[in-house]
Amino acid sequence: MVVLGAMALVVGCANTNVDPTAGWSPNKLYAEARDEAANGAFDKAVTLYEKLEGRAAGTPLAQQAQLEKAHTQYRNSEPAQAVATLDRFLRLHPASPAVDYALYLKGLVNFNDNLGLFGRLAKRDLSESDQKAAKDSFAAFRELASRFPGSKYTPDARLRMSFIVNSLAKSEVNVARYYYSRGAYVAAVNRAQTAIEEFRDVPAAEEAMFILYRSYDALGLSALRDDALRVLQRSYPQSAFLGGKQGAAVKRPWYRFW
Repeated sequence: MVVLGAMALVVGCANTNVDPTAGWSPNKLYAEARDEAANGAFDKAVTLYEKLEGRAAGTPLAQQAQLEKAHTQYRNSEPAQAVATLDRFLRLHPASPAVDYALYLKGLVNFNDNLGLFGRLAKRDLSESDQKAAKDSFAAFRELASRFPGSKYTPDARLRMSFIVNSLAKSEVNVARYYYSRGAYVAAVNRAQTAIEEFRDVPAAEEAMFILYRSYDALGLSALRDDALRVLQRSYPQSAFLGGKQGAAVKRPWYRFW
């Protein structure tokens, strides 16, 4: 009886290691993976796509499996894994006709990692969050637009690039505004100049120039202040920042009493 029991246990353990997909064709694996992803079973779908990569190695179907695995990881809120999958695809298949899509998806993964799909509704601001993903997203979109200007994904990528650039500029302006409010005028000048010099022709540059003007005024640098004001008036003649604020009193820092 003991021997029979042990044999049954061994058989049971062996059965648990049997791969139910062992006899499946690549096409069946692909169909099942897509079904699992469509039903929200993302982990199962990723596992099936990985099996498909191995069994269909060297074929277009294996490439498709990699891309769909990345998209599934993206949908499963796993941006780091999705980017790793896409980087591997781009490294292994640099001549694939789907490189433009891979770059677009890579940009999209990082873009939504910052904003979230409903970022505007949640009132989240990319300029107030970690900038690394934003810069990575921009780099992917820029490579797409540069290498594949005629791709169907490029117009949307360009729009997202514009959004990212302004958001990065806003990040610098947010910091410059904070430094100004604390009376750290030299630091405010540095961050405002960064926004103006690195991110040209974006809406955030208007406030950056105004902070530059106010900071020079607070530092008593009248020549630089007047230059900044002239640029602000010439570049943004309708600016709300100019509405009676040129001569406004500059708030003194908390540590000054004279």
